[in-house]
Amino acid sequence: MRVLVAEDHERLARAVAAGLRRHGMTVDVALDGDTALDRLAVSRYDVLVLDRDLPGMHGDDICRTLATERSPSRILMLTAARSVQDRVEGLSLGADDYLPKPFDFAELVARVQALARRPGAPAPAILGYRDLSLDPARRTATRGGRPLALTHKEFAVLECLLAAGGRPVSAEELLQRVWDEATNPFTTTVKATINRLRAKLGDPPVIETIRESGYRIGGL
Repeated sequence: MRVLVAEDHERLARAVAAGLRRHGMTVDVALDGDTALDRLAVSRYDVLVLDRDLPGMHGDDICRTLATERSPSRILMLTAARSVQDRVEGLSLGADDYLPKPFDFAELVARVQALARRPGAPAPAILGYRDLSLDPARRTATRGGRPLALTHKEFAVLECLLAAGGRPVSAEELLQRVWDEATNPFTTTVKATINRLRAKLGDPPVIETIRESGYRIGGL
């Protein structure tokens, strides 16, 4: 899951990002509205955590823009305003959920996870291939009934490959979906993660390398 946190209070933004990463999410940060919109234009985010009162482009205008463009990104709007009318206004602009400040971090995580699971295009609750099964909600994966001890990145890569339904997924796409913007695009981290994942999945192999296309779940 990839998340953009758009929040102008840098300390809060970095703290939220760090906390979401501990829950296995890939997180980028924007400290103003213009930067947030630029990043939304070039990267695909599952969820946007959006402070309503951003400098530059206001959060309300970002909501309107994304609604007009029919962006697939779900929006969780944050604001210090707590009235019912404020919540109604935020939702009417195109936000999918609304959380007043100050908020409990556990609730923020739960709402981000719920928005990411909310269907745009229907997706199966459990992803699988033959004896391989992955539950995105519970963050568990098994093969042949055996639990797999995967890191956050390994789990996210496996989730991307299974969700692709047999379509090859390029290293560039995996890098964008699983790692944040600070990752060197020329790094070998994708290949290294795939190799570790293959070792943990065991035999017979299920991750195929498709020349000049990337990786896909297949075999058996």
